Amino acid sequence: MNPQITPYSGTETKKEQVASMFNNISGTYDFLNHFLSLGIDIIWRKKAIKELLSSKPQKILDVATGTGDFAFESIKILKPQQIIGVDISEGMLEVAKKKIAERNLGHVFSVQKGDSEGLHFEDDTFDAITVAFGVRNYENLEKGLADMFRVLKPGGKVVILEFSKPRVFPVKQLYHFYFKYATPFFGGLFSKDKKAYAYLEESVQAFPDGKDFTALMEKIGYQHTKHRSLTFGISAIYTGIK
Repeated sequence: MNPQITPYSGTETKKEQVASMFNNISGTYDFLNHFLSLGIDIIWRKKAIKELLSSKPQKILDVATGTGDFAFESIKILKPQQIIGVDISEGMLEVAKKKIAERNLGHVFSVQKGDSEGLHFEDDTFDAITVAFGVRNYENLEKGLADMFRVLKPGGKVVILEFSKPRVFPVKQLYHFYFKYATPFFGGLFSKDKKAYAYLEESVQAFPDGKDFTALMEKIGYQHTKHRSLTFGISAIYTGIK
């Protein structure tokens, strides 16, 4: 990913800026996710998690776990023994911890501070790794994917859900307008951080989606990579096996 695409101007690294951004918007993140996507993000998550149904993973790592929605969906659909969520934002993790406590899921789901480029786990630890709307925020995309590969067990599967760029008229034009103007407006209105939602559109535009992303996965060592487009190309599911 282009390291120049950052949420704010300043001398902080992209990683530091992304952590600050998610700390700023953590309180309204869940509401805005569902509001701005018209609830479609919930359907996308379910479809992504179902990619793991046949492999029945028991130990899952959820990278860029945020407020935990992807992991909660995994628990519902896959019923694993353990999910560990990592994120660089303390604010987002605090929201996730509250949700875990409210749902009495502490015996299955735990979260900790961390990021994809330096995961604090042994090699070959997890049956599956999931990431929802997180990889485009990696400071070093290749390094992040490689460290995820390291902690995945041989034969384990990675499932990545991420925004992509529609190519078909008029979806492409409508999507661009919505992301460039409506998303920052409503994002700023509710979260008081308009720049965070302007960054969303910029980071999607800079992200190497589709075949470019599966090619990067293959370069790192993932096999049997697949790319599945969702909702006219607005988002996509990427999978690969170690």
